[in-house]
Amino acid sequence: MYKLCVFAGTSEGRELVSWLSSQENVRVTACAATEYGGELLEEIPGVRVSARRLDEGQMVELFQKEGFSYVVDATHPYAPIVTENIRAACREAGVPYLRLLRDGGLPENCVFVSSTQEAVRWLSAAEGNIFLTVGSKELAAYKDVPGFGDRVYARVLPVESSLAACREAGLPTARTIAMQGPFSEELNIAMLKAANAQVLVTKQTGSKGGFWEKAEAARKTGVTLLVIGRPDRVEGLSFSQTAAVLCRELNLRQTPQVTVVGIGPGDRSHRTLAAAKAISQADCLIGARRMLQSVAAPGQTWEEAIAPEKIVEAIEKRPECRRFAVVMAGDIGFYSGAKKLLPLLGGCKVTLEPGLSSLVCLCAKLGTSYEDVVNVSLHGRDGDILSALRKNKRVFVLVGGENGMGKLAKELTQGGFGDLKLSVGERLCYPDEKITLGTAAELSEKNFDSLSVVLIEGGGRGTVTHGLPDETFQRGSHENGTPVPMTKREIRSAALSHLALTRDAICWDVGAGTGSVAIEMAMQADLGQVYAIEKKSEALALLEENARHLGVSNLTAVPGLAPDSCADLPAPTHVFIGGSSGKLEELLKLVWKKNPGARIVATAVALETVGELARLCKLYGGEGVCLTAAQTRSAGSYTLMQGQNPIYLFTFPGRENHEV
Repeated sequence: MYKLCVFAGTSEGRELVSWLSSQENVRVTACAATEYGGELLEEIPGVRVSARRLDEGQMVELFQKEGFSYVVDATHPYAPIVTENIRAACREAGVPYLRLLRDGGLPENCVFVSSTQEAVRWLSAAEGNIFLTVGSKELAAYKDVPGFGDRVYARVLPVESSLAACREAGLPTARTIAMQGPFSEELNIAMLKAANAQVLVTKQTGSKGGFWEKAEAARKTGVTLLVIGRPDRVEGLSFSQTAAVLCRELNLRQTPQVTVVGIGPGDRSHRTLAAAKAISQADCLIGARRMLQSVAAPGQTWEEAIAPEKIVEAIEKRPECRRFAVVMAGDIGFYSGAKKLLPLLGGCKVTLEPGLSSLVCLCAKLGTSYEDVVNVSLHGRDGDILSALRKNKRVFVLVGGENGMGKLAKELTQGGFGDLKLSVGERLCYPDEKITLGTAAELSEKNFDSLSVVLIEGGGRGTVTHGLPDETFQRGSHENGTPVPMTKREIRSAALSHLALTRDAICWDVGAGTGSVAIEMAMQADLGQVYAIEKKSEALALLEENARHLGVSNLTAVPGLAPDSCADLPAPTHVFIGGSSGKLEELLKLVWKKNPGARIVATAVALETVGELARLCKLYGGEGVCLTAAQTRSAGSYTLMQGQNPIYLFTFPGRENHEV
């Protein structure tokens, strides 16, 4: 059992106590200087609390009595006397001493400049109200800050010379705060909030000049601390460094705190405050090099990793780090790597910070809403964009690859959508952002940046029900002059209905002929894939031509005779058999071997095939239906109904509970 003493005067100190108390082989004594501080520590289970001020002698007595393995000093950085007493007591008692500081004692959003002139230049590029605590003598130099009289509040001594300097600089009386210090942390916080300040300007005055009270106020209000002068050298360790020492020396473990951060589409101004905070507070950043270079502070630790497994490895290789920020472009819930990463972070405390997606940004720049927009990603993945456009009026596309946008415009034009309106956003929110408007045909010969997105409007014109007119498909003939077989509209519609397709179905069309069934399968299963098996080369060529003509991209033509040509195909969820060359039972067995739950629909015209399917229905469980149809034809001045050959349709619902 290890005994540790923590002087927990800061939130980091209390966090350290909480972490140590969760360790099985550690007993923690937490010291606070006030009764209130003791009450906060007593809320942590399993901790012994001392809530009284100790002088150096009392500390020595406590250290020697308890025999601590380590003493951790986590008091405020502006309490140097307390720190010196703890350090001296540790030397006297022979106990190892660790000094825990918040990243050197300064807020994460702290900026150092070397002179007043440099401070003025920095403020001129910044936004928001400014709270000056540099005195009245140099106040005139800040008149060059844009909006000086509207943005600046100055805290000066309550003497006539200071008030005169404010008047001469043109600072309104309402923005002049004449007060005598010292100023507590709480008073600084109140003044920053009253001024609605985004920046606090101070000189490096050290502990006696109230520097740390201002630094702490800036930290707690999220205000940027602009410091004129070099920082005091403060010896100590960050939380992660302190935890790393204790883990190494005492064989402890700390749970990584991982924040998955969406950083938006481009520049810093489109990053949320929560995202910026998570990034600035991280001990280690993880992500793609381009994104890390855009968000990392000088000297901040980062690991380049994109794949989820590599991100987990990067976390594991940094045991000294406590807080990680995994940065991802756009929004973490919009085609993001977060989906695959989150299941792998079981041993971590995970927080998600969303960001602005490229969809949100593009629609805002176009002045349009996006609640009716369907999203498709072609960035590193396949997507059936033509199917999406047949069904939806407005489609947003994430485009990837070298001139992927130009290739997409060509695909739309070739698929019969050349007249659709395109709004292309290149490098959104970067300084060289560009918005291009035009039709798909007009933009098909242009080159675009690889970081492109597009809003496509004017779709939703395709038929959403199955049963396209027969003349939609090119028919063609075999070499002997006989027409390439095609399942007619009425039978095709019934067969597709019996198949009961899902949008993500994996389909086989055996004996595909012209591809009429396969193509309609592909249109219905727009998130799936269709394999059209056909043994005759003329029919295959016709099938592929029909697919191109109708803009179907999720269809693959498979040459050969079933079932042999199907052996290497993915397991189907749905199968249509229009022709089997006499190998029906063998084909059914192959399908159910790959997927016992596959649903099969087969058609027959010849009585021999009808008889075989009827036998298989009885053997394996299925149902049949006979369909007859008649079409109108003219006979002189009369119109007659001409009957077609009856078609037999058999449905096999699957063999999940039966042996084949």
